[in-house]
Amino acid sequence: MTDATSPSWSQPQLTQPQPAQPLLRSLREDGANSDLVLIVDDVPDNLAVLHDALDESGYTVLVATGGEQALQRAAQARPDIILLDAMMPGIDGFEVARRLKADLATASIPIVFMTGLTETEHLVAALEAGGVDYVTKPIKPKEVLARMNVHLQGARRARQEARQAGQARNALDAFGYASCTIRMPEGKLIWQTALARDLLQRYCSTLAPATPPPVLEWLQRHLPDAQQRGIEPPMLSIGQGAAQLKLRLHQQTGQDEAGDEWLIIMREVSDSAVIEAMSLSLKLTAREAEVLYWVVKGKTNKDIGEILGSSPATAKKHLERVYVKLGVETRTAAAGVAMKRIRELQPQFEV
Repeated sequence: MTDATSPSWSQPQLTQPQPAQPLLRSLREDGANSDLVLIVDDVPDNLAVLHDALDESGYTVLVATGGEQALQRAAQARPDIILLDAMMPGIDGFEVARRLKADLATASIPIVFMTGLTETEHLVAALEAGGVDYVTKPIKPKEVLARMNVHLQGARRARQEARQAGQARNALDAFGYASCTIRMPEGKLIWQTALARDLLQRYCSTLAPATPPPVLEWLQRHLPDAQQRGIEPPMLSIGQGAAQLKLRLHQQTGQDEAGDEWLIIMREVSDSAVIEAMSLSLKLTAREAEVLYWVVKGKTNKDIGEILGSSPATAKKHLERVYVKLGVETRTAAAGVAMKRIRELQPQFEV
C-alpha cells in the first residue's frame, strides 16, 4: 500500500514536504481498513527498508526524518503505532516520546523504539519515556512486524473499549445522567463528561481537576463504609433554587499507587430536566413533552394553556400528537406511559 507522502527512495537525499492536514485526513480515510504506521528515522536506508516491508504487508505508512516533524505528523494523522528512532539530531526519540505521552491526543499511541544502543540504561530510558517495546539495529523487518502486531492488537482492543465507553457515557448524557471520576484520597477530579462539567460549574462553581467541597466531604465521610462493608452511601443533594443536583456513588473503576478511582453518576432534578428527559426518551418535541409533563401532574388543558401561555385548544392539539407518537388513545394511558419512563430515568421524581 503506497504512501502518498513518502519520498522517492531513488533520490540520494531524503526530502519530504510538510503534508497538509486534508492530505493526511484523506490518507487516513483511504487506509481505513489498514493500520497507519509512522516511521521516524533520520537515516534514509532505514526508512526505505521499513517502508517497503510495511507497505508489502498492507500497512499505510507515513515517515518523518526528525523529532519536530514526527510530533507534527503524529498530531495530524494520529497513527495507530509509531516506530521511533532513539538517537536523532535535534530532538531525540526519548524527548519525542515524552512529548507524545504528555499530549492527550497522542498519549495512547503505542511507541516501539528502534535503537542501536544496547546498554541496559538506554533500554530502560526508552521504556521510561513511554515506549511499549524496542527493537535493536540493524533492523530486521520480520521482527519489527511481529512486535508491531502484538501492540496493535492491544491498541485495537483499547480503542474499541474506549469507543464503547464513550458511547455509553454519551447515552447517559443524552438522558440527563452525567458522570465523573474522582481519585481518592487526593480528591482530584480526573475525568468528566461534558454534561458533568456544566453541572458542576453551575451548581458548585468549580472546574476540573478541583472537586467541589461538598462532594469531597461526602466521599470522605462515606467511602470507608463503601470500601470496608460494601454499603452504598446515601445520595448527595446540592440545591439551587427549585432545582437540585443529585449525586450517587456508582462503582470503583481503578486502583493504582496514586489512589482509588470512583465513578459518580449525577443528575439534575427539576421540571425542565424531567421535560428534557421525556422529550429525548419518548421522541417528543419540547412543547409536546411539556404538555405531557403537566398531564402527568394532573393539569387540565385549560391549566396547561395558562402555564404555557397558549390556548386550551393548542394544548389539546399537542396532546393529540402525543397520543399518536406513544400509541395510546387516552389522557390516562399517555400519563401512564410517561410516568413509567420517568420512573426509569428519575426514580426520585414525585408527582
